[in-house]
Amino acid sequence: MTSWVLRNAVVVNEGQTIEADVAIHAGRIERIGTGTTKPGAREIDLGGAWLLPGMIDDQVHFREPGFEHKADIATESRAAIAGGTTSYLEMPNCVPQTVTPEALLDKHTRATGRSLANFGFYFGATNDNLEAIKAVDVTKACGVKVFMGASTGNMLVDDPDTLDGIFASCPLVIATHCEDTPTILDNEAKARAEFGDAVPIEKHPEIRSEEACYKSSSFAVGLAKRHGSRLHVLHLTTAREMDLFEPGPISGKRITAEACVHHLFFNDSWYGPLGNDLKCNPAVKTRADQLALRHAVVEDRIDVIATDHAPHTREEKASPYVDAPAGLPLVQHALLSLVEHVKAREFTIEQVVQKTAHAPATLFEIAERGYVREGYWADLTVVDPDAHTVVDEEPVHAKCGWTPFRGFTFRSRITHTFVNGHLAFGDGEVQDVAMGKPLEYARS
Repeated sequence: MTSWVLRNAVVVNEGQTIEADVAIHAGRIERIGTGTTKPGAREIDLGGAWLLPGMIDDQVHFREPGFEHKADIATESRAAIAGGTTSYLEMPNCVPQTVTPEALLDKHTRATGRSLANFGFYFGATNDNLEAIKAVDVTKACGVKVFMGASTGNMLVDDPDTLDGIFASCPLVIATHCEDTPTILDNEAKARAEFGDAVPIEKHPEIRSEEACYKSSSFAVGLAKRHGSRLHVLHLTTAREMDLFEPGPISGKRITAEACVHHLFFNDSWYGPLGNDLKCNPAVKTRADQLALRHAVVEDRIDVIATDHAPHTREEKASPYVDAPAGLPLVQHALLSLVEHVKAREFTIEQVVQKTAHAPATLFEIAERGYVREGYWADLTVVDPDAHTVVDEEPVHAKCGWTPFRGFTFRSRITHTFVNGHLAFGDGEVQDVAMGKPLEYARS
């Protein structure tokens, strides 16, 4: 494997920004310092660009198996590394669903030798697999995903005894999608009574409403407090929900919260320009909700930022609102969109690194990744904060071939991505070598 010396980097790590050279050998970070030399190593002068730990995206849907016409592990991991994401945790709502040990093992087999980024997989909960959850292999699953609201894949868990059992006995982090299905169905019926089959996209945040979100997320938090569970609430969208979570460092928290890049970047004023391309569950909501999420990132109520990357084809998205599937392709532009908040002085780059790398590594107990540390795997992303990325001039690497960020120019550029010490992306080119490894977990 090639050894590297990355010169003149601005290393952003663990709340600090330092100027240093970074040496990589045998896939790992060998030395962080100045004046580093290594005979035979290839050198790259980063010219003062930011060197970050690669993003660990704790919520993606790569659609394999069962929906390979939309996406697959190879294509979406390609998009991920082009966007500076070096590891991902993938969701169970595929076909067959990842709700048995055999299906979990099959996911690992599919990713091995095909994924360009490192990979982990959730075990899925259903109303009737509680015993399988109790016995889940904690070396193979990153966590257990519970859909406490209907979404893509028909995996709604709404049996009170099953939910109580999961929160009482799950050996891993419980990651929840929280929307109250009866509330959504009632809102949808009202919209259909008014508009028939021509419900406009602008009604989406009213159908997948604040009340639907809060009713479910508060229920999940209540269950977790009762049982002392490790709960991680995914893709929060409302100001009201922020009061459910404590501010402060992630260390020691039993209940943690996540926001996604699109809920931070967009608000309901974008439904007009983007139409169904902005349809996702939970819905993008108001400007006030968007600002509350951003504030919660700063005060550490929001612990993790992820994508919920969930691609659909152009043809599927072109359907009328009531038929169009929910979900957006996001991994390629996620980190760039977060740097926009840095440019606007809403976040610091240190906060972005904390939420996208350090925190997910801590939360899921991922071993030797998520930090720029000597001895750790060299999963690194280089961002030039003085360059630009014109989205429409770049290839879209996701199989679906589109992005909700069309027409946008980001005020930064990802120049290099290293996965396990391998230069997976550089100078605008993806190196199609599947160097991704299964994530390992430092669990007792």
